[in-house]
Amino acid sequence: MIEFEAPKPIANQAFVLKTVAEEMMRSKSRYFDEHEHEIPYDYIEFMHTVKRATGAGSLVPKEEKKEEDPNKPKHAPIGYQMLASIAEMLAWGDVGMYLCTPGGLLGAAAVQAAGTPEQRQKFLSRFVGDKPVFDAMCMTEAGAGSDTSAIRTTAVLDKDKNEWALNGEKIFVTAGDKSLTPNEKFDKGFIVVWATIDPKAGRAGMRAFVVEAGTPGVRVEKLEHKLGIRCSDTATIVLQDARVPFDSILGSPTVETDSAKGFKGAMATFDATRPLVAAGGIGVARAALDFVKEKLAESGVEIRYGLPRQKMTNIEREVIDMEIMLRSAWLLIIKAVWMADNKKSNALEASMSKVKAGDVGTRITQKAVELMGPLGYSRDFLLEKWFRDAKITDIYEGTGQINRLVVARQILDYHSAELR
Repeated sequence: MIEFEAPKPIANQAFVLKTVAEEMMRSKSRYFDEHEHEIPYDYIEFMHTVKRATGAGSLVPKEEKKEEDPNKPKHAPIGYQMLASIAEMLAWGDVGMYLCTPGGLLGAAAVQAAGTPEQRQKFLSRFVGDKPVFDAMCMTEAGAGSDTSAIRTTAVLDKDKNEWALNGEKIFVTAGDKSLTPNEKFDKGFIVVWATIDPKAGRAGMRAFVVEAGTPGVRVEKLEHKLGIRCSDTATIVLQDARVPFDSILGSPTVETDSAKGFKGAMATFDATRPLVAAGGIGVARAALDFVKEKLAESGVEIRYGLPRQKMTNIEREVIDMEIMLRSAWLLIIKAVWMADNKKSNALEASMSKVKAGDVGTRITQKAVELMGPLGYSRDFLLEKWFRDAKITDIYEGTGQINRLVVARQILDYHSAELR
């Protein structure tokens, strides 16, 4: 039997999440939008406390406990479903602040997906320490955006010292500054750097390396000034002969074309995180739609559900169409995270949910601005900010165009070389 109601643990947290979103995020949204790169310490410290107490709020879900008694009822895993719900509600509050949530971001998700048990223990256990910890994924380069085979950052093994030497420059690194820059309020963070161990091998030579804060030769070169999500830092990171231990590599240290522990293993990160990014985008879109419906209600405009479309006003049709887009995107997300929870291959569904959320988020927030006219364009309200914030969903963690390619390849059973 298929049920569309949220599981009780998820439903029970809704009130708390909404309170956080309204009291700690919405009330500060405009301030942090206008004070780019200022760190929301109160929010970060509060969420770290919550995460330590409950385990919620991390992109790395807690491992399911094994049922020792076979007679006890087994509960379906809901780790990623829980994270999607958290992402949607906190992004409804403020997506930039949500991206400042400590406790395991994309770098941690890569360690979770492709790391050894020892690596997971070493790097992921620090998220439950006394202080917040940040991590980041470093993939994009000036000459290698969507085409990962074009990555030029190199990792050369120094056999005498049993360590890797990394050289290159990474751009658009979300939370890169908080992950690397010393801060008395944060504990030691890390980044996961994508580099090639053999430039001639293409994707087969790509590997991910965990680089800890404080590593000599690693520096934050600059911070981007952005259209939206201004509370979240986006950094350029330079690596100049940055030395990391041999066991910092995620996956095999040799070139193996079909290695599940190499490029393919690390890429599994995105199958888990793309639906969560999509959920955040839907949270922004819902914020815009809720604003529209609230202002219409204040003006005495009623949305008459159930009427034939030809009997509705144009504004009623527009709002209902926005709701249809929002709910259809959310169902795709729920399917993708349900598959992740149940350890089913979800590469197709993850990319589909990301494509849909990126498209829907942009369309809904743009339409909301149009419908509200001066209210939508005014800085007296947050609607114009949500319009700016929404576009990132279509860009980071694989652009809409790239994810459409992923979907097409999955459906048509084509390799990347066959469909570009």
